[in-house]
Amino acid sequence: MEKVALWVKKRLFFALVCMTIWGVLLICRVVYMQTVNAEELQNMAYEQQTRDRLITAERGSILDRNGEEIASTQSVCAISVIHNQLEDEEEAARFLSEKLDIEYEDVLEKVSQKVALVRIKKKIDDETAREIREAAIPGIVVDEDVERIYPFGELASHVIGFVGGDNQGIIGLESKYEEYLAGKEGKILTLTDSRGLEISDAQERIAPEKGYDIVTSIDVSVQQYAQQLISAAVEAKGAKRGLIIVMNPKNGEIYAMADYPEFDLNNPFEINNEELAAVWDALSSEEQNNELNKMWRNTAINDTYEPGSTFKIVTSAAGLEEGAVKADDMFTCNGYYMAGDRMIKCWRYPRTHGSETFVEGVQNSCNPVFMAVAQRLGADTFYDYMVKFGFTEKTGVDLNGEAVGIIHKKENIGPVELATMSFGQSFQITPLQLLRAASAVVNGGYLITPHFAVKAVDENGNTVEVFDDGNKEKILSDETSAQMREILESVVSEGTGNKAYIAGYSIGGKTATSEKLPRGNGKYIASFMTFAPAENPQIMSLVLIDEPQGGYYGGSVAGPVMKDLLTNILPYFGIERDMTGVNEDEIIYTIMPDVTGMEIGEAEKILKNNNITLSKNGEGNTVEKQFPLPGEKISVGTKAILYLK
Repeated sequence: MEKVALWVKKRLFFALVCMTIWGVLLICRVVYMQTVNAEELQNMAYEQQTRDRLITAERGSILDRNGEEIASTQSVCAISVIHNQLEDEEEAARFLSEKLDIEYEDVLEKVSQKVALVRIKKKIDDETAREIREAAIPGIVVDEDVERIYPFGELASHVIGFVGGDNQGIIGLESKYEEYLAGKEGKILTLTDSRGLEISDAQERIAPEKGYDIVTSIDVSVQQYAQQLISAAVEAKGAKRGLIIVMNPKNGEIYAMADYPEFDLNNPFEINNEELAAVWDALSSEEQNNELNKMWRNTAINDTYEPGSTFKIVTSAAGLEEGAVKADDMFTCNGYYMAGDRMIKCWRYPRTHGSETFVEGVQNSCNPVFMAVAQRLGADTFYDYMVKFGFTEKTGVDLNGEAVGIIHKKENIGPVELATMSFGQSFQITPLQLLRAASAVVNGGYLITPHFAVKAVDENGNTVEVFDDGNKEKILSDETSAQMREILESVVSEGTGNKAYIAGYSIGGKTATSEKLPRGNGKYIASFMTFAPAENPQIMSLVLIDEPQGGYYGGSVAGPVMKDLLTNILPYFGIERDMTGVNEDEIIYTIMPDVTGMEIGEAEKILKNNNITLSKNGEGNTVEKQFPLPGEKISVGTKAILYLK
């Protein structure tokens, strides 16, 4: 027998080793697939053998502080096509085109796509869905869907925000709290063969998980009243836009933020300007997007402006805190102040305020007084207080896109810059930054965080998370804060803020008339900031009217709006009038009658007989709610709001 060559033996041995290694690897792979990777492979196989149709999760509601739904979700349907099950593409397209009111060519294009499933239209009403379901056309399926609705339409539109076609928040609280509101999608699973055809009618339904509800600090009644007031003021003054913010100065909870003009949350892509709407189709896509972004822009946090005289409360507080000025210090107003080599005029120029104390200077809003106080503080200390009051940072409000103040760098603050900054010029801040700083001045010296969200709750009302309102940093002494409350109360009772004076209420505040850049263009912002009660502030409010026509002074333009606001919301929040020392004969009271449930005509007669003026909200004929509430003691002439259904 011929001896096998050594090289052959080596090859055989090498082949045997390779086969042995290969076999071991195969065994290891099988073991791995059967143990470690079993679940993943089972899921992959299941995916191949089933067809998924997603069920949109019910989005959590957004509620006001009293549990009123501001944003909610209702069940609707969606229509889809499974291409492999279609018997006649053209017939299916004609049927869907007619039922869904879509162009035939557009439907046919979707129906002809050789994909497992294509969505034809979402948010279909129940009646249309029922007709399509009863037609039982192979390949056409009706699935569960949801639609976001906003019961109050334009209410707090810049704050609430809205969702897109994918039911995901785009702006406002809808976007900020997406992870809480969104919920988790469900599925409808159907067994299919290798060609994607259904094996049986049996289906497995994995239910979607509803999102959490967000309870906010917004008060629907206060928000509605604020929107009515500011819209009427803007229209009456032919202004560009207007803003009202109502906030708790102690914890930063925002009760109302009315930014007029608002937009319809149920139709957020419909422009709210009639002139622009008339030429809308002629605009390019880029131009349309720019205009929509302008409409959605929240003036309170996205835009900066020169605050003017309302900022003088910061200069005053810094001066008192540092001991640079005392309440009875004397000043002389010659109608101007020399900052370096430049003459900067008082708003009263060429008239003067003459000799006055510091308190009188605040009451008169005398620019030279504040320029002198800032000079005593010096640029470094003044800038440090700008930082302390939060003007170089965001307020932390729970809305996206917040702007930061535009402030001079410390090294660039010369005598002129220091002088103009002292009375609110040559820098820019957001309205909410101003309100935050003003809150710190009067609440005992604490810098708070403005916010809307209070807590997240599940569908059973159980609290899932309480949202922290942030740290309260102490930036002023109790003594300075108390002194500022007293001084600012005198501004309303005796000084330039007298337009907001209401007998029986202690109200503090400051007016402002800010000239917009460039100087001399004749455009102004009239504003008024108040807090009440002055001795223990519970409500802080800001009224801002941009580019009023005719008169433009803060006291005369924003003052009456502020007075109307406070006259109605202070009783609403349970803040009682102290009539000690007030001549009751000067005030005529009446009791707000209960007109809820009445027809509007009957309600109008009752209010007229009680000398109560009327404002309507809604287009119905029956009074659903009213403001002020029934039984409240109100002064004659108070404007009541009736919410109709």
